[in-house]
Amino acid sequence: MLLLNDKYSTALSAAIAASKAIMKIYSSPFETYIKDDGSPLTKADLESTRIIHSFLDPLSIPITGEESSPAVFSKRISWDESWCIDPLDGTKEFVNRNGEFTVNIALINKGKPIFGLIASPVNEEVIFGSKKTGVYILKFEDLENPTAWKKILPSLKVNNPLVIIGSRRHSSKAQDELMNTLKTSNLEFRFLQKGSALKFFDLALGKADVYFRFAPTMEWDIAAGQAILEALGGSVETTDELPLQYNKENLFNPNFRAFTKAYKSINKV
Repeated sequence: MLLLNDKYSTALSAAIAASKAIMKIYSSPFETYIKDDGSPLTKADLESTRIIHSFLDPLSIPITGEESSPAVFSKRISWDESWCIDPLDGTKEFVNRNGEFTVNIALINKGKPIFGLIASPVNEEVIFGSKKTGVYILKFEDLENPTAWKKILPSLKVNNPLVIIGSRRHSSKAQDELMNTLKTSNLEFRFLQKGSALKFFDLALGKADVYFRFAPTMEWDIAAGQAILEALGGSVETTDELPLQYNKENLFNPNFRAFTKAYKSINKV
């Protein structure tokens, strides 16, 4: 039976509590506001943020997150450890009520995500893990029953045809060019579109093989997914095959690709 340390178990409890609050708002009328950057904001984003902070703040580990007040880089640069959270990843999907939104929490250590969890409020399940603990998936109702948690093992082979997963709403010229190139190649593949960090859910479970991203993302969008995927032997790297860094001065991610351990063995794209 897996025994988690206090930090990880607290993060799990935070994500599940936040997910339940999100679903209460999701099932009733709510207003949508537009932030200065043009992205939507709802009561669910703010309530999830409040709940996650109520769990994590007592641990005295600093937090970087989409709706959290950001610390200046001159202060952040001294952090060896920090949380990186997205209280409601996929707000556009939440507003459109298609169910493709998540709660993401990652622990960053010296610029690298070492633990991550992705909770699906609609499916009432969370996937989480690290290289030390392994990766598990559990239903919310089983939080206090670790014997019911299911351990996830790396996929041994890629899908046939290969499954390339991408954003539901954020396309780009580079992605369109890649898809057009692949369509003229001999590679058999299927292109799956999905919102939020659920793409990493599919990668971790072997339902998808590789995820290319050429449109802007923030560190909290993918930190949890990277920790989970790397714990399963997969990788997240820039399109120039360089490692990603976290807690940077600029919190935007570069273009990247994420892929499973099995995909590494073929590396056709």
